[in-house]
Amino acid sequence: MLSTQIATAAHVTLASTLATSTQGPARTLLRAPALPVLKSDAAANQRASQHVAETLKLLIEKLAPQRRVVHAGDLVYQGGESFGHLYVMTSGFFKLVNLSADGREQVVGLKFRGDWLGFDGIANGRYACDAVAMDTGEVLVIRYDALFAACAAQPALMTALHEAMSREIARDRDSLMSVCTLPADARVADFLRYWAESLARRGLRSDQITLRMTRAEIGNYLGMTLETVSRSLSKLARAGVIVFAEKGRRDVQIPDVDALSEFIQHCLAPASPVLQ
Repeated sequence: MLSTQIATAAHVTLASTLATSTQGPARTLLRAPALPVLKSDAAANQRASQHVAETLKLLIEKLAPQRRVVHAGDLVYQGGESFGHLYVMTSGFFKLVNLSADGREQVVGLKFRGDWLGFDGIANGRYACDAVAMDTGEVLVIRYDALFAACAAQPALMTALHEAMSREIARDRDSLMSVCTLPADARVADFLRYWAESLARRGLRSDQITLRMTRAEIGNYLGMTLETVSRSLSKLARAGVIVFAEKGRRDVQIPDVDALSEFIQHCLAPASPVLQ
């Protein structure tokens, strides 16, 4: 009951905030028609979580990979290092980091349980970026030549490999679209939605998340300044879409993930005519 009340309040506050005009009392905005919002699917999340578990089980049973525990800041592999292994996450959170031409670090990817690391090394024989743990986690260390050989006899392994590659390509394109097409506030909301939905699809709690990145890292990933990230998060909080937990600004409550989708859709709504 309480969670329902919070979610309802979030939608009411969101609608009120987004409808507020900044043009002054002499002007009235015609509200744009509401755009369709994709509702989160609990059944789909459950199926996705089960699929992740089944894939991990398959890899462990068929390949008997080494299991490696990592801690925050540990490198799984480093850009320029010779390629020989793929890594599959069984727990934890990881980021992929490239060096820009002027030597600055650029976050280019985020990885969750069930994701694969190391595809960037297949083509040229060297990893193209750093894979860095953001907290304590575990990866399966899989020799690429052993996986390649096993795929010939185990079609299920080949399917798992192709699915992982396909998901990475799709996610990279979604990320590029977000950075290139969404305004700042919507970009941050989309980032939070992606994080929450990634947790839900892995059977993890998604209504209260701990961001494993600083505001500066989030801005780096989204192509925004730290200050812009902070302003956007504050706007989301004022709209009631998110709530900062008392114990820290990295702990974020998301009463209703669908409210994030609604927020994004409102940000993308066509500009309304202004009546004098």
